[in-house]
Amino acid sequence: MNTLLQTLFNGLALGSVYALIALGFTLVHKASGAVNFAHGSLLLLGGYLVAELHTSLGFFGALAAGAAGAGVAAVLQSLLLRRVKGGVAVSTILTIGVDILLFTELARRIGGEVLGTGDPWGPEIASFAGITVAQARVASLLVALALVGVFLAAFRWTRWGLAMRASSLDQEAAALMGVRGERLRMSAWALAGCLAAVAAVFLSSFPSPGIDRTTGLVALAAFPAAVIGGLGSVGGALLGSLVVGLAQAGAAGYQQQLSGLGHGVSDIAPYAVMVLVLMVRPHGLLGSKELTRV
Repeated sequence: MNTLLQTLFNGLALGSVYALIALGFTLVHKASGAVNFAHGSLLLLGGYLVAELHTSLGFFGALAAGAAGAGVAAVLQSLLLRRVKGGVAVSTILTIGVDILLFTELARRIGGEVLGTGDPWGPEIASFAGITVAQARVASLLVALALVGVFLAAFRWTRWGLAMRASSLDQEAAALMGVRGERLRMSAWALAGCLAAVAAVFLSSFPSPGIDRTTGLVALAAFPAAVIGGLGSVGGALLGSLVVGLAQAGAAGYQQQLSGLGHGVSDIAPYAVMVLVLMVRPHGLLGSKELTRV
């Protein structure tokens, strides 16, 4: 029973961090229709900046890193993606090139080191209900819930959220109603970059040793979360993150029972779940079919 409770909590904590990353994928897709494969490098950039700034700025280092992540993402969209002619497919391919360039430079700077981010929780452990959890995971769950709550409120009740929903349904009609598409896309990229930086802080906290050159690959596990829920669906991104977090934590918590499947089952769990879901629901759990007039 304790193993089950421990696994459930770990899955919720991990899923909450994945939700921040999956929301970034969803936002960019809703605003532009493209898939941002540079999201992992933006996450790594945020973590690297936190590691570099936390000594001199303390807690404000994380805030500065979030702002920097938002700024870099907005600049990429403004200087590169908005100038691309050729549609969604070309924009998506361009993000792959941006990811390679950004990741290569960050990997060069980090090298083989593991950079600490100076999180305030340290290796502190809390015990309740017969299980032990890292305080960093409790903090990640609470912070992620707060950020997701603020995002959902803004998405539902602000002019920005209304513009985002209108543009995702019909960009031409939204433009005729006064929605500024370029500004909306820039804001989506900026918010995605900021959320990625926040996620990097918790991904590098205890029990993780810190930031290394492979940290950005975690975004590849959050991408199935966005796809499982239905790429472009905000609610789907949250549901998919929960499913992926629980699946990965369950595979790690019961790895002895799953030893017949080989080692590293938890690493492939997100993709295995994605394949199973897409076989039954090709558009994701909460995704909708795309209607085309012919």
